[in-house]
Amino acid sequence: MKLPKEDVELFYKLYHSLLIYVNRKFNVVDTTRYPENLRKWPLDKVNQLRGCLYEHPDMITSFVNENPFGFSEDELKIIESWKHFVKGKFCIFRYLKNYTIFLDLETPPKAYGVLALTGTFEEIVGPHLPILVDAVLLPFKDKIIYDSIFSAYSIYFGGGIRRSLNDAYQEAKSRFGIITSLPFKPKRTEQSDADKLKFYLRSERNRERYWDEINKLISKDPELLTLYHQEMGKVHARRYGKRLREIGFSNAWFAILEGIPIASGATKEDVERTLQSILPAEKRRFVYIFQLKKK
Repeated sequence: MKLPKEDVELFYKLYHSLLIYVNRKFNVVDTTRYPENLRKWPLDKVNQLRGCLYEHPDMITSFVNENPFGFSEDELKIIESWKHFVKGKFCIFRYLKNYTIFLDLETPPKAYGVLALTGTFEEIVGPHLPILVDAVLLPFKDKIIYDSIFSAYSIYFGGGIRRSLNDAYQEAKSRFGIITSLPFKPKRTEQSDADKLKFYLRSERNRERYWDEINKLISKDPELLTLYHQEMGKVHARRYGKRLREIGFSNAWFAILEGIPIASGATKEDVERTLQSILPAEKRRFVYIFQLKKK
């Protein structure tokens, strides 16, 4: 998804004016008086100005205070918001309907929903993702854009790395959701232990990767131990359900404990009566009961 055309024009007007201001202060490249001329400049010169701006972010505040181009209050607010730029390496990870996912792989990972400018990211870098890029993300009217330039790395991502990137994306979404405005302010209330445990148990890769964290959680809280057995019961039910259907079962109920089917019946009540007669009461909360429905 792209920024609306009128907003793209506004961005370039403001951003190029800021770069001209930086050039006046530091004399980085051959001077020009008019921001619109920057569109005709060689990319390497514009990059020099960009680098100088991000090395001296205080220039943003100076620009707003001086207002050398006579911008309106709303326009100055947009420029002032650029103090919250995010600069670094990102993985362009996924094209979604409303934005493109830029995945920051720093610890913990974060996923930013970014809008393109004159051309979509798919038009710029192609349909095949992921792609590693150096980029600068900027806030713009409660959205996130990039500053019109990024450089991509010619790196091939194998299957193992792709799985790791997907794990990082799932972790980012679980921790923070998709970040769609800057500055990013993490929620004051941290992710609950129950939500953490569900995330750790979501896939086999997660269970292997976070096994130490899983053990710490379930050892300190009996309620989380129950949650662990229930979530793992769902995992085993999917596996056993497929095999049971292949054998010919349908419209039956089953109980699983620690990965083992321990009871079955025509109704849920039948299974629960069986459990009462064969299972110690303290184990009952760990049992996962599921219905094998006819497809």
